[in-house]
Amino acid sequence: MSDVKAKGEAHGCIVCGKLYQLYVVHDSTGKYVGSKVMSAGGNEVKGYGRPLVACERHSAEEIERAVKRVYGKQREDDDEQFM
Repeated sequence: MSDVKAKGEAHGCIVCGKLYQLYVVHDSTGKYVGSKVMSAGGNEVKGYGRPLVACERHSAEEIERAVKRVYGKQREDDDEQFM
């Protein structure tokens, strides 16, 4: 099993930019494994292969539009590109 490393990071909501504290986990090769939002009012945005957070009040549609605006249309092989 590979070693994992977690560190605290601040990330802004993908929709509005409000800051949240996250614990972000990477494996020994530097590949993103997962994250946990430590600040109240934020949720992890899963499925994009990178640490993303959004306010609880934003809808799934708002989050998807924001991800497309910031990162462009996602391809299935994007996880490999960014790791």
